[in-house]
Amino acid sequence: MKLDILAIGAHPDDVELGCGATLAKEIANGKKVGIIDLTRGELGTRGTAEIRDEEAAEAARRLGVVVRENLEFADGFFVNDKAHQLEVIRMIRKYRPEIVLCNAIDDRHIDHGKGSKLVSDACFLSGLRKIDTKFDGDDEWQEPWRPKRGYHYIQWKPIEPDFVMDVSGFMEAKMNAIEAYASQFYDPKSNEPSTPISSKNFFDSLDYRARDLGRLIGVEHAEGFTTERYVAVKQLDDLI
Repeated sequence: MKLDILAIGAHPDDVELGCGATLAKEIANGKKVGIIDLTRGELGTRGTAEIRDEEAAEAARRLGVVVRENLEFADGFFVNDKAHQLEVIRMIRKYRPEIVLCNAIDDRHIDHGKGSKLVSDACFLSGLRKIDTKFDGDDEWQEPWRPKRGYHYIQWKPIEPDFVMDVSGFMEAKMNAIEAYASQFYDPKSNEPSTPISSKNFFDSLDYRARDLGRLIGVEHAEGFTTERYVAVKQLDDLI
């Protein structure tokens, strides 16, 4: 299956939080979108890995992605080395996305920055012909594939975006997907320990941060991204 967009996150819920509205908009426009989670989020204070598995599957269903997989790297302890890069390369070559979206380049959680660099490096290496990979016991070698574009969504830290995506009309779809992670976010009836993301303030911030970015570009809601390369336009009126 070839994807138009592959969104990758260190933990289940990273993708929904960082770029859920963007994905919902692209899916509505007919794009094939998939999600790869690097870990099962097993070190999370609330819930369990098994609960997160179920929540991730439900969030994917709500969002409308065509595939979601989990590489089961060690939460908190995976590293950007050859073994982990090869696993990500196998997924990139399996789905051959035109665009890859990945974690924030720097963030409060150490896995986000690590995951960002790991995926970025794997996207480059995936295009090298002398790196041989097979997948799931296949006899045939995978063909090299390098995504045309790679962007980093923004998470906890208010990183200055290189560009913003107008997601007006798609915040409801994003919030619906996020609410699938019932174990993780604000619930006044929960007996689980409080965490930085379980507060009402954090949950409310998802909307007001998107509204603030939208305000700056004259729309209702927006999501921001950073890029490692210049964002180019063919003509001046391509810019909104």
